[in-house]
Amino acid sequence: MTTMRISQLAERSGVPATTLRYYESAGLLPADRTPSGYRAYGEDAVTRLAFIGSAKHLGLPLDEIGELLAVWETGACADVKADLRPRVAGRLAEAEHRLADLKAFTASLRSVLDRLDALPDRAEPCDAECGFPSGLPALAEPAAAPSGGETAERCGAECGCSAVRGPEVAIVCSLSGEGMAERVAEWRAVAGGARPVEIPGGVRVTLPVEKAGAVAELAAAEQRCCPFFDFRLHLEGEAVHLEVRAPADASDLVNELFAP
Repeated sequence: MTTMRISQLAERSGVPATTLRYYESAGLLPADRTPSGYRAYGEDAVTRLAFIGSAKHLGLPLDEIGELLAVWETGACADVKADLRPRVAGRLAEAEHRLADLKAFTASLRSVLDRLDALPDRAEPCDAECGFPSGLPALAEPAAAPSGGETAERCGAECGCSAVRGPEVAIVCSLSGEGMAERVAEWRAVAGGARPVEIPGGVRVTLPVEKAGAVAELAAAEQRCCPFFDFRLHLEGEAVHLEVRAPADASDLVNELFAP
């Protein structure tokens, strides 16, 4: 039987090796071990990862994906269909609720814009009449997921973004709450045991130089979904130094990624 090392499976599937390790720890992707202790995977791992990826695209959290995998492994398509349908229906109801909120908010913004356009341009000092319009309703928070215990967290729902807003900057991330938990686990798998050192605007962690590739890969993925982060890598002999900076309102995110 053909077997693959973790690097080969990552190349075949397009899933980073750090994520493959996390899936194993979460019970989603079992791995055999070679006599020398390396992970070994069969061809079925590629199919399994494709199934996991499809489920993630539906917005299912990892605990629900684990439950669905248990049904999928029986090989009965009807059972998978019966298990999947209510989960998708729940996600659809949640998305429609958010869409209704967004449509109402969009209508409010249009009405405010019309009011602003109708206001005359006055040379007098600004007063209550010409100032920022009052009464604009806030966009409702996403509803909690109907199952699986997932709640609307810092980075919002799978179909959009939310923001932690400071006085001058919006800290926006496109990861879901489940995706954020997975990303934190990936960072800790790479940087686990490294003690962060505070620097102006962020932290610095020092790791063995052989982790430079994994660190660069994660930093690139992080910046694609959370572009407010500033990552800098410095290679020095047998060590790689990673400096992570972010606006003050995102300091808790930095601490979460690199908690000792």
